[in-house]
Amino acid sequence: MNPLATVSRLLLVVTVLLSVGVVLRVARPKGSWGRRLRSRLLLGVPWGTLLTILLVLAVYLFVQGGLGHWYRPVVIPFRSWSYFYPLGVLTAGLSHAGPGHLLGNLFGTVVFGTLAEYAWGHFPTERGSSSFGSWRRNPFARLLAVPAVAVLLAVVTGAFALGPVIGFSGVVFAFAGFALVRYPVATLVFVVAGDLVNLGYSALRSPVFTASGSTRYVTPGWSDIAVQGHALGIFVGIGLAIVLFRRRGELPSPGRIWLGTLGYAAAQGLWALYLFEGADTYTLFRAIGVAAVFALAALVTLAAKSSTRSLLPRFDVTRRQAAMTAFVVVLALVAGIAVPYNLLVVDSSSTPTESVEVHDYTVFYGEDVLDQYVGAYDLPIYDASGVATSGVIIASEERQVFQTVIPAGRLATERRQTVRVGGVGWRETVRVTRSQWSVVGNRSVYTVRLRHGQESSLAYVSEPSRATPTIDGRNVTLDATSDGFALTVTRAGTRLGDAALPATNATTTVGGLTVENDDGTLVAISGETRVPIASRADSRDG
Repeated sequence: MNPLATVSRLLLVVTVLLSVGVVLRVARPKGSWGRRLRSRLLLGVPWGTLLTILLVLAVYLFVQGGLGHWYRPVVIPFRSWSYFYPLGVLTAGLSHAGPGHLLGNLFGTVVFGTLAEYAWGHFPTERGSSSFGSWRRNPFARLLAVPAVAVLLAVVTGAFALGPVIGFSGVVFAFAGFALVRYPVATLVFVVAGDLVNLGYSALRSPVFTASGSTRYVTPGWSDIAVQGHALGIFVGIGLAIVLFRRRGELPSPGRIWLGTLGYAAAQGLWALYLFEGADTYTLFRAIGVAAVFALAALVTLAAKSSTRSLLPRFDVTRRQAAMTAFVVVLALVAGIAVPYNLLVVDSSSTPTESVEVHDYTVFYGEDVLDQYVGAYDLPIYDASGVATSGVIIASEERQVFQTVIPAGRLATERRQTVRVGGVGWRETVRVTRSQWSVVGNRSVYTVRLRHGQESSLAYVSEPSRATPTIDGRNVTLDATSDGFALTVTRAGTRLGDAALPATNATTTVGGLTVENDDGTLVAISGETRVPIASRADSRDG
């Protein structure tokens, strides 16, 4: 164990405890926090939030197979692909793509679920009412309402989220939206506290971290945000809160609601409006997104705090009614935009023959393949019909799946990857390997192979590529074949000879040139002239 890391962890823990102790000493709560919690929650514990966390964790462990494969659960069959694949719609909101995704949403549930449950309360707020006077006032029924509503919201976000989403974040945003209306300042404080906890957790895991420059395949951070699903969740949570807390007379001031909504939406990335343009390209509409965040804050404030005065003379519509109508219309638009994509029907009949069949899944590699999911529908401002994709693709007509699980750019950088497919109670793995030679001054040549069990198939062979250097009037072209890689030597367009690539630290003679494989670097030799023409890309585990 690294002594410096141990000392750093100890210093972090001691400093945090001392800092918290100073606050408690100065604040001197004297049990007031506990009394306040017990006044709202049964025994002062957010039981509903805890039950919700256990439910989400159970789905990951037992439905997705995370119990036996914590870092590699089955993901694809539990995404919300289409209304014609009900399993995905029902499970997407409760499933996760990996442990980091899961723990992030569970932590968000602890924070915002607890605050929302505190705002909801296990005990009736009306004066003179009895906690067990009816089932609606029963504390046990009220705490059970939290996981019940969470499951319902998970199904709603799965049914009306844009694209094959997965994750509990839509419900977390609903919890946050609900808490935001009642306790806007506390919600912002909890956002900052959450960032501090994540920072502390990262510091404990890696107290001393050394990094250096490296070549990696990285997509924009905002391209992984399910903005529409998050917006749907926060709209639903805010709408429920406005109705409930207006009836209770517990809405805070307009300024607090506006500031809380604006700060939370900005901090949580609701401004990241983007479109996928194909070929690993994304377009971010940053200015429109920031404008949408300010518009959201104004709309929520108006819906919550508008008066009952008439909006216009001679019209029997109040300002409150107009604001709530506008809020509902926007909510319907946010949800409705997903309906066309969720009516998708995938046709995998055009998949290439060089593919691997695993039950109802077809796994193949393709370049500039029409993306059947993104290009399912055309919009007036976004022509998606020509959007193409490249990489390892999974298709399934039975599940309405069509997804590029490994983009071509990532496979070119991390040349050995695995693809996991499966369903409830089963999983199988397809291994993908890209063998590649980088040609001097030109594009690389490569082959892609898929292995399932003991069976291996050649999935893709790239076009030949000619090295830029000319040696004694000759040019060398590298060609990928089903048997490996080969060399072709030409002069003025005339083919002088062909040969397989020499083994490592061996040579071959072709077309008047000697070609040497010098530890993975191909060198063309003519007399005293030695010119590198290509280098082998070493495979790395993904």
